[in-house]
Amino acid sequence: MSAPIYSVEPDHPSAKRVAAAVEALEAGGLIAYPTDTYYGIGCDLFSKKAIERLYLLKGRDRKKPLSIICPDLSEVASYARVSNFAYRTMRHLAPGPFPFVLPATRLVPEMMTTRQKQVGIRIPNSALALALARGLGRPVVNTSAADSQGTPLTDAIEIRDVLGHGLALILDGGVRKSEASTVISLVDDAIVILRPGKGEVPGQHPDRVRK
Repeated sequence: MSAPIYSVEPDHPSAKRVAAAVEALEAGGLIAYPTDTYYGIGCDLFSKKAIERLYLLKGRDRKKPLSIICPDLSEVASYARVSNFAYRTMRHLAPGPFPFVLPATRLVPEMMTTRQKQVGIRIPNSALALALARGLGRPVVNTSAADSQGTPLTDAIEIRDVLGHGLALILDGGVRKSEASTVISLVDDAIVILRPGKGEVPGQHPDRVRK
């Protein structure tokens, strides 16, 4: 059975749509939703079974941790160790298309961290994505909606046809141009771009980008 599709206004999501999606997340389901960079697939950070299903649905290597969405900077410190330098950098760039890699706290499930015990945290410039995390009351695990070849899925119908069998519901925000986010490491109080993408990081030059 394929997932139902519900239309939503990404910049002004209705409380009814957010509540339905949050209910699905609380029940351990996977949902699809538009973000500021692409359509995302997400689940509850504290549902191990949901995270496992998300990896299976994407066919993603377990050695590649997923990022998490927090609703604001005040929540980040619960899930990552944030230095003054990291906080100032995030305050300048968030909300935006940047997952920040930071040392994880013990609250983050081990399956969501790297071998170095780090975690990627996003505060997207997306009213809908932030409302989902705020409504859930804890971070939403997030990854891009893509097919088995890694090709981004840019609308709700494509997502339903390819991934709908594994989803509880799809929030349809119209066709979205799929843009990769810029992954930034803030470990050891240094800005290192691990993956260039959407958005600009002031003061960063090509010879300082680690690909």
